[in-house]
Amino acid sequence: MSRTWLAAIGCGLLVLGLAPTSPRNALLAPGAAWGQNLGERTVSGTVLNVNSQPVVGATVFLKNERNKSIRSYTSTADGHFHFAQIDMSVDWDLWAEKDGKKSATKTVSSWDDRKDFISDLKLK
Repeated sequence: MSRTWLAAIGCGLLVLGLAPTSPRNALLAPGAAWGQNLGERTVSGTVLNVNSQPVVGATVFLKNERNKSIRSYTSTADGHFHFAQIDMSVDWDLWAEKDGKKSATKTVSSWDDRKDFISDLKLK
């Protein structure tokens, strides 16, 4: 530990937010991004009706909770949808709609470390 840290600890003056004074102490820095996911993931799944049958032509929405932008995808003949290059450091809302029916909204959390997020969406 550096003398700055030792002095702060020894005097009982350790205050959150102090930065380490050398790279070897970087793991001690308060506010370190522990558990934060960096990079990209895919989000995919199947849109299903109330009888658990695939739904063709449903619109699947993926909303970025940071900047509120929305991406969309139309489900394929087998009900599948797929989004690529999804920022893992952002929370996303995922839902599907067709003919006035909507699925529950699911959250793709920035705390979820899966590179491939797979979830079915059931229209109600």
